Amino acid sequence: MAELVRTNDIGLLAVIEGLLEEAQIPHHVADRNMSVMEGSILVIQQRVLVPDEREEEARALLVDADLGEWLRG
Repeated sequence: MAELVRTNDIGLLAVIEGLLEEAQIPHHVADRNMSVMEGSILVIQQRVLVPDEREEEARALLVDADLGEWLRG
């Protein structure tokens, strides 16, 4: 799995998940429960993961949606 984005911004996560679902790109948001449990100190961020073979397509999708600044290296 390739990591695309790391954030606790629930609005951003909702938009990204919506884009990925619409494009039928499988994805998983890791650490969703842990980030909620740890509170507001932002130590644990949620991570959007996609299969390695769909990473390039998912990255292009987010860039096209003007979300490229959020992509992890």
